[in-house]
Amino acid sequence: MMPFTLFTLTFGLLINQAFAQQSDSYPVGNPLGLNSDGNFLPISPNVKVFGALHTAESCIYDAERELIVVPNMGTRQNVQENNAWVSLINSDGSVHTPKWIGVQNPGQRSELSPPLVLNDPLGSEIANGILYLADRDGGTSGDDPSVAVIRRFDLETGAPLEDIRLVDSPWINDIAVTEDGTIYTTQTGDLGQNPDPQSWKVWKITPQGDISEFVVGNPINVPNGIAIDGDGNIVVVNFGNTDVLTFSPIGELLKTENAVQSAGDGIEIMSDGTKYISSVRFGGISRIRPGEPAELIAENIPSAASICYDAGTNQLVVPMTSQSTLGFIPLD
Repeated sequence: MMPFTLFTLTFGLLINQAFAQQSDSYPVGNPLGLNSDGNFLPISPNVKVFGALHTAESCIYDAERELIVVPNMGTRQNVQENNAWVSLINSDGSVHTPKWIGVQNPGQRSELSPPLVLNDPLGSEIANGILYLADRDGGTSGDDPSVAVIRRFDLETGAPLEDIRLVDSPWINDIAVTEDGTIYTTQTGDLGQNPDPQSWKVWKITPQGDISEFVVGNPINVPNGIAIDGDGNIVVVNFGNTDVLTFSPIGELLKTENAVQSAGDGIEIMSDGTKYISSVRFGGISRIRPGEPAELIAENIPSAASICYDAGTNQLVVPMTSQSTLGFIPLD
C-alpha cells in the first residue's frame, strides 16, 4: 500500500469570510486573511491551515490556478437548502480559500446578481473555462420531488452561468465533458435489493442543449464515475460490479475492463491510457494499465469517492466523504 496523507483539522487563526470586490466582479471568497480598514491583508506565508471541507464527494484540478477545486455538500438539502460551497485547496493539502463559491450564507445568496444556488453537489468537472457540478433541486422532504441540475460557473470569476435541468432525472452523480462541450453524466439510480435496471442511466447533453439517454441498463450496473479517454470515448465505472466500460460516442460498447474492487466511484485516465478507479465501499485505488490486469496501489481509504489528478505534482487526490478530508497519493 502506498502512503497517503490525511487532512488534519488545525485552525490557529481567524478566517476571512468577507466578500471580494463588490463593484466590478462577482462576489467570491478571498484567500485566508483579514479585512482591515477596508483593505484585504493576506495571512502570513509561514502559517498553514488544514481543513475547510464538509462532506466532499469529488474534486477537480484547476491547472490555471494550480489548485484543487472541491465542492462541499455542507448541510444537506432536506435540512437546509442552498448551503453548499466550493473550496480551493493547495497541492500540499493546505487551504487556499475555505469558501470560494458560496461564501455567502443561504439567506444572502438570492440577493446576488446572478443569484447563487448550490444544494447537494456531487461530481465535478472543468472544461473550457467552466466549472461543472452535478447538483439537484427539490428533495427537501418526501413530498418534494428531486430534479437533477447541472450547475455551471465561470472558472475565472466564480459567477453562476445558466443551469441545465434534467427534468426526467431525480439526481445525477458524476460528470464528464468533451472538447466540443458535450456533457455526459451518470444517473446511479436504484441501489436497493430489488433495483430497477432502467433507473441506471448515462445522460448526454449536446452543446446545443439537447438532452437524451446515452445508455440505459445492462451493461451499466449502478453507474457512478465517468470520464473521457484520449480517443474521445466515454468510460463508465460501475458501482454494482467491477466493470469499467468504454463506449464510443455513438453508444457502442468497445471494451470492458475490471477494477480490483467493486463499488467503483471515481475515475481518472492518464495520457498513456492508464486508469485509476476508487472504490467508495472497499477503499482501494485500482490501477489498470493498458492490456494489463488491475492492481491496487492504495487500500483501506474510508469512503474513497470521486478522485481527481493533480497534474502539477503528479498525485491523486481522494475525497473521503465520511471524514470530510482529502487523501493524497503520489504516483510513480
